[in-house]
Amino acid sequence: MFKEKISNEELTGLPLKRFEGQIFLVDSLQQVKYAMEELNGASIIGFDTETKPSFKKGVVNKVALLQLSTKNKAFLFRINRIGLPREIVELLANENVIKPGVAIRDDIKGLQEFVPFKPGGFVELQDEAKEMGIQNFSLKKLTAIACGFRISKGQQLTNWEASELTEAQQYYAATDAWAALEIFENFSKN
Repeated sequence: MFKEKISNEELTGLPLKRFEGQIFLVDSLQQVKYAMEELNGASIIGFDTETKPSFKKGVVNKVALLQLSTKNKAFLFRINRIGLPREIVELLANENVIKPGVAIRDDIKGLQEFVPFKPGGFVELQDEAKEMGIQNFSLKKLTAIACGFRISKGQQLTNWEASELTEAQQYYAATDAWAALEIFENFSKN
């Protein structure tokens, strides 16, 4: 059983972890092919997206980055540059590949603005948490409750449309998708 909630003090006491595998920045259509070969072989892929924050009322930016992660490889698709290629859409629609994530409804809607598709195989970790009686629903707190470590959210409000993504942004983005995978696997053990 998992704790129902975790305080900020308890959270601070946990070890800080980040994705330790290989990170692949995919910003050309040629790179999509390799990424798809890797991802299509996986049965579970952590899922997340990033959008450049808007600090103006009524201004909503399009999704800039799609993150898909296995245990040891994270692929960061710069969809603000390459769009949403057919191969990625097919993976997002594939019922047989489980794609856990947190607060995924808006992420999926944002991706559907590029190409309409019927999402398949997605698992909303907030719903799973509710069924287990967990009362904290942020990725950060779900990671702490389910995995026993904390992740940094320091890069969240950075520019995801920047010409170059910093190393810190890449680790942040990879960690978010990987953490969703870790939460899903720990939930599945219970």
